[in-house]
Amino acid sequence: MPTIAIFNGIIIQMFFEDHNPPHVHAFYGEFKALVRLSDGAMIRGSLPRTQANLVKSWVLLRQTALMEN
Repeated sequence: MPTIAIFNGIIIQMFFEDHNPPHVHAFYGEFKALVRLSDGAMIRGSLPRTQANLVKSWVLLRQTALMEN
């Protein structure tokens, strides 16, 4: 799975032909979550609150480019 971003200790990865809904995989230490591109919501897994908010903001700021991928 290609890593597309690393920030604040968070790793963001994306499969380009993954299952619906379109999402990214976020990893932070032992935590992992699938984050939906349409609204930044976690659809599986968990992250600490601060990291979850950072990932949601990151996804929403880059939503168009991520959806194109």
